[in-house]
Amino acid sequence: MDESSEPRSILITGANGVLGLALAHCFVRRDPGAHVYLGVRSGREKAEAFVEAHPGRVTVLDLDVTNAAQWGAALEVIQARGVPLKVLINNAGYHDDALLANMSAEQWHGVIDTNLHGVWLGCQAVLKPLMQSRGGRIINVVSLSASLPPAGQTNYAAAKAGVVGLTKSLAKEVARMGITVNGVAPAHIEGATPAGWSEDQLKATRMQTPMRRFAKPEEVAAAVFFLASADASYINGTVLQMDGGLA
Repeated sequence: MDESSEPRSILITGANGVLGLALAHCFVRRDPGAHVYLGVRSGREKAEAFVEAHPGRVTVLDLDVTNAAQWGAALEVIQARGVPLKVLINNAGYHDDALLANMSAEQWHGVIDTNLHGVWLGCQAVLKPLMQSRGGRIINVVSLSASLPPAGQTNYAAAKAGVVGLTKSLAKEVARMGITVNGVAPAHIEGATPAGWSEDQLKATRMQTPMRRFAKPEEVAAAVFFLASADASYINGTVLQMDGGLA
């Protein structure tokens, strides 16, 4: 075990995906005092199966990160259980790619709302309980697209670059209260690549990476776990790039 057994609540958004479940597994396995909350907007099956596999350690919450009322309801559930919220991992996000000339308003606003506005809502929702307990961790999952944006992702790259700025600014606002705000910026993650990619596309993308492979979700989860630990108490306002040497 890498962390003390002091009880704490961990809230992970976008927790029904490959990385979200890897994060949940990492905290359940390595932090015996953690109760993990899986924030899920839709497609609860994998999250529910994870709960069944870890009785008493995990709870699924209905959470559309773009909905302020659902953030409030989620915090009420956590607070009612009595184990203090100490870690928020803003992992929810998606991309809807198109060249800017052809991008619809729905594609722009949908990606910005989930990837950027949802992070703002989440950070604002948890600040009061974190301030009351005089400490905590906020970790935002960014993307390599924030610093190395490809063509066709003006909406996603703008949203993720916005999260980087939010992370660094908020880190300065709350540091004196024992709260740190950091991010991780992975490139492609094994098992979470675009659904429509062919084997040739996957192979070509791997070959562009110096390590000739994608990140394992467990590797990203381990980095997030470290940032959420006491060992990372002096790391603040940092975005850890995890791209295998690509950028």
